[in-house]
Amino acid sequence: MCSLAEAASQLALPDDAIVVNVQGDEPLIEPHNINAVAQLLHDHPTCAVSTLADPINTLEEWQSPHCVKVVLNAQSLALYFSRASIPHFRGGLDHQLPPYPVYRHVGLYAYRCDFLKMYPTLSPAPAEKAEALEQLRVLWHGYSIAVHVSDMPSAAGVDTPADLERVRQMLSPPN
Repeated sequence: MCSLAEAASQLALPDDAIVVNVQGDEPLIEPHNINAVAQLLHDHPTCAVSTLADPINTLEEWQSPHCVKVVLNAQSLALYFSRASIPHFRGGLDHQLPPYPVYRHVGLYAYRCDFLKMYPTLSPAPAEKAEALEQLRVLWHGYSIAVHVSDMPSAAGVDTPADLERVRQMLSPPN
């Protein structure tokens, strides 16, 4: 995020500009989701950031540490992000998803430019260090992240060598 902040400064973008970042591990992101995340931030002036989530439909994905999960509040603002299976279901689930919606975070963000320029001055959050998730710094410092829950699942990102090979094959021209 710091290099994005540097680019915004070098381009002299106004503080009220919205900057969208598709992370490199999401090469198959749908354009309508990019627009939706940007519009969401525009529509939520009290939020510093917006992002994307998809419903999780498999136990394997929910339990995978490669899949970042997000818990939302009633206004679809992020409460927490984790590589763990959250929220934890106290009723004990061994072989099924919990009986409530669970969400996978997708590496797509929109930022208010003034926040983006200020982000590098924020100290890292303890949870950010533990989870290796920079969006936790935003929450730690009291800023809000609006979350667009996609009505269509996003293509799987690139989190493992097998994912990379799958995407390479999908993007390779036919022989």
